[in-house]
Amino acid sequence: MPKKVQDTGGRIKSGIPGLDKLIGGGFIKGSSILVTGSTGTGKTIFCCQFLWEGLQNGERCMYITFEELPEEIKADAEVFGWDFDKYDKSGKLTLTFKDPFQTTDITTRLENEIRQTGISRVVVDSTSLLGLYFKNPHDIRRELYKLISALKASGATSLLTAEVPEEDGISRFGVEEYVTDGVIYLHYTGIGGEEGSHLQVRKMRRSKIEKGFYPLLFTKNGLKVGKEGISVLMK
Repeated sequence: MPKKVQDTGGRIKSGIPGLDKLIGGGFIKGSSILVTGSTGTGKTIFCCQFLWEGLQNGERCMYITFEELPEEIKADAEVFGWDFDKYDKSGKLTLTFKDPFQTTDITTRLENEIRQTGISRVVVDSTSLLGLYFKNPHDIRRELYKLISALKASGATSLLTAEVPEEDGISRFGVEEYVTDGVIYLHYTGIGGEEGSHLQVRKMRRSKIEKGFYPLLFTKNGLKVGKEGISVLMK
């Protein structure tokens, strides 16, 4: 079983204004969080903002991308004024593209690399791409389990993204939400006659969470969670 995260009072800021108060003050150090949603809901921005918060605090961070190239991630971040290139060159940020077809290499070396370099925040974007390599659902779940277990064993706080159509639930392979410590669901929907992006905290172990749907605002400085929740149940 993956290492269970314990809340010993150590929490870190998510970097997303308005989110921490919904999850008990921030992410528990060493926890593994799934950020899931359909295309265009802000998953990559969410992850970049999480890392930017760490970089501003002097932390070492890692971004593993299975889909976009490092230069594309840097360009996405630059839109909000986050200079990832500077931190990449200084060694504070490890930004690397990994071929999904080489994912076994990731799971065997990741834990040691994180420990040896003192990395405290990690992003893996996106776990959905693992399906390109592993065709058997059992193999996909096994590799995801190994990946998440390695992240949790490293001691770093990690975010993993999953891209799923709205009607397909909250993860592509039906295992991520059970193995990770928390699930944050981003989605675009029409509620009360208005359309917009919303955030829902579906799960956060060892934390008292605020339930419901909250407006997710896209600003020039990144994402921001609105103050008022939407009192509806997900269908």
